[in-house]
Amino acid sequence: MTTPIVPELMSAQAFAPFGDVLEVAGAPDKIINQGLCRRYHDRAKLDFGDGRAGVSLFQAQRREFPLMLDMVERHPQGSQAFIPMTLVSFLVVVAPDAGGVPGQPLAFLTDPGQAINLHKGTWHGVLTPLSEPGLFAVVDRIGMGANLEEHWFDTPYVIAGPPD
Repeated sequence: MTTPIVPELMSAQAFAPFGDVLEVAGAPDKIINQGLCRRYHDRAKLDFGDGRAGVSLFQAQRREFPLMLDMVERHPQGSQAFIPMTLVSFLVVVAPDAGGVPGQPLAFLTDPGQAINLHKGTWHGVLTPLSEPGLFAVVDRIGMGANLEEHWFDTPYVIAGPPD
């Protein structure tokens, strides 16, 4: 038997325990480039521990609802930012830590133009684009030591379609 999860719309407030929502929201911090560019400054708490920042490109296959969630992972040594390279929505699954294992997962549906930064040690699902081409820039920790933990659920969850 599976446990259902209904995604909610992404908001900075709801996502705050897990990471940062990177978006153009509110007043810009600065106007730069001869007045032609609005800068929304320092939107993510990047943490690379004793490693360094790396920028990678991920191309993930498009997924469709309903989705089976049988595994989450976390990166104990660094944060991980996912920045879509096209103006599309994607699904973000996170779970609170419950004594070293993931608690009840939550699912968020981003708005086009939103990116996310997962804080160090946050349990999360795999990259889940909902349309092609599934191309993301990813900023995360490059360095020595194990930086991946996986948890497989005894009973999987099923993620229903987005909220109406």
